[in-house]
Parts: sequence; structure tokens; C-alpha cells
Amino acid sequence: MIPGGRLVVLGKQGAGKGTQCVRLSHHYVIPHISTGDMLRGETKAGSELGLEARQYMTDGKLIPDGVVLKMVAQRLDQDDTRTRGFVLDGFPRTVAQAEGLDDLLDPASLDLAINIVVPTPLVLRRLASRRVCEDCAAIYSTAAPPRVGWICDVCGGEVIHREDDTEAAIHKRLDLYEQETQPLIAWYRIARKLVSISGVGGPDAVSDRLVAAVDDHRSVGAFGVPLPSSRTVDESDAVDDEASHAWPVTAGPSERSPEELS
Repeated sequence: MIPGGRLVVLGKQGAGKGTQCVRLSHHYVIPHISTGDMLRGETKAGSELGLEARQYMTDGKLIPDGVVLKMVAQRLDQDDTRTRGFVLDGFPRTVAQAEGLDDLLDPASLDLAINIVVPTPLVLRRLASRRVCEDCAAIYSTAAPPRVGWICDVCGGEVIHREDDTEAAIHKRLDLYEQETQPLIAWYRIARKLVSISGVGGPDAVSDRLVAAVDDHRSVGAFGVPLPSSRTVDESDAVDDEASHAWPVTAGPSERSPEELS
């Protein structure tokens, strides 16, 4: 069987993290762990953590790192992650969360943090075309809609254009992401755990780059120990050349496993 791994995928909204996390999950047979999906699930189930998180959201406050770490810790303690590893989507977002993740994994360690780099103008176009299921949060786009009308292929919910997917709101979220995540990217680079990959192009092309990067780093040095170098790509390298591609911002329903939809 193909070896597993402990991976983190970083990237601004619209970079295609969801799509690529699902593909990495399938390729390496490791669980795709989305903190957004977990948070929605805990809130919907009315669990202690979900109720605590809901209170912060109701008050318009950011959910503290401690609450998020508790949720991640519960998931990482399950058999599938302990035996195969994981690909984390949406976590960590800050250096404090990354340090908390390291503590959770000790005495093991993260194998690789993959930063998907996409130019901001392209992200704005992708997010402007994004459509989201109100019920299960499956993501579509005007270029890759549901099979029937705007009814979700996964759960039958209504697929909508989110009110906060305006250009002004998107710019605000991207600015916040840069403020939060640049120190995190630098932290992983110093730890020799970072590889940056261009997210421009069709999903298959980007997937090929990610798998090649993971396999390359696996061959250079055994996972779980510091790697000798970090490949870097910035937005000037990630040329916006995908006008001919119909890009689904996140994996289509056929690529979403039952665990990811729970």
C-alpha cells in the first residue's frame, strides 16, 4: 500500500485547497480533515465544543485557538489518523496553532506544509463565480454547477451565491489571511517543512505538482525529520494562464468521501 503522511495544505481562499486536499486524501489514502467541516458538524450536533464555538460566533468573536485545538485533538486521536496520517485543510492558520499542532503530534511530527500560491486577481475571479450549498457547504462554481439546477448533488440543499462573496468582502478576507498566514509560512520555512506550489491551471495539473512535491520530499529525506531544503514559489511565479480552464473551486461531489461530508 502507498505510504501515508501528515500534511498541511495552506493557501488563500480560492486557491483550490479543498479540491487538492480531497485529491491528496485519495492518492495517499489519508483522511481529509477540514476544520470548517468539523466546526459545522460540532455546531449542528450541539456538542459541548459546538455550543462553545457557536457562542463565540454569535458574539461576533474569533473562535479561540484552544477551542479549535480541542476539536482537532479529538479528530487526530482517531484510529485512521493515528495509523495513516492526515491532510489538514484550514488549520493551522497562525503560528500559535502550528505550535499547538506540534504538541498534539509529539513525539511524531508534521511531514510537510504545502502552500498553494495563486495570484490575487485569479482568486477574485474564482470566488466571484463560487456557489455554496447552504446545508452541507459543498462548493461549486458557475463553470462547474450542480447536475440539476442549483440543487446540491450531495444533499439536495439549495446552492447559493454567498452574500459575503462580494469583491470588498473578499479583499478584506484576503488581507486578513495575509496578516495571519505570512508569519506561519515563514515559520514552516525556517523549520524546513514548507514547499510552495503554483495553483494556476486545471485541477489535474495542480494535483500532479502537489503529488510530485510530496514524493520528492519523501525521497530526499524520510518523513518526520527536517528536510534539507524548501522549494519556494511566489505570486510572480504563479502566472495567471488558466483562462481556458473550467476550475471547480472545491472538489465536486464525486470526489468527496463520506467522512468529509459528516
